[in-house]
Amino acid sequence: MNQKKTIYLAGPLFTHAELEFNRKLRDMLLNKGFSVFLPQEDAEDAKEEHERQNQEYIFRRCVEGVDGSDLIVAVLDGGDVDSGTAWEIGYAYAKGKPIIGLRTDFRALSNGIVNLMIEVSANALARTEEELMEVMEKFR
Repeated sequence: MNQKKTIYLAGPLFTHAELEFNRKLRDMLLNKGFSVFLPQEDAEDAKEEHERQNQEYIFRRCVEGVDGSDLIVAVLDGGDVDSGTAWEIGYAYAKGKPIIGLRTDFRALSNGIVNLMIEVSANALARTEEELMEVMEKFR
């Protein structure tokens, strides 16, 4: 029996819409049989730490989340990729972890789908949630 692979779900988490989209993606990935580390919930597991804005604690929890994951799914929407997400992608790339990007934003850049450093480091890029779920079948 195969053990569930763990996904680190990277993406912006600063608006209600971003938080809800991340939860939606997490639920879709859980339904596909993956385990998911969702930073907005799993990196701030102590409410007091968030309220105290203990950045070192949150940072350590996110690093542990990437370290403990089998692969990264990164939301790449916006005019440019969220800076925290870009860091998580770079760190995961350096650790040799597969990276799957999701860019639902239809705005195009002059060259490519996203910043070339992000695009080239990704093993796959999806344009819709449905396409992401199809890509994820290859990583089960």
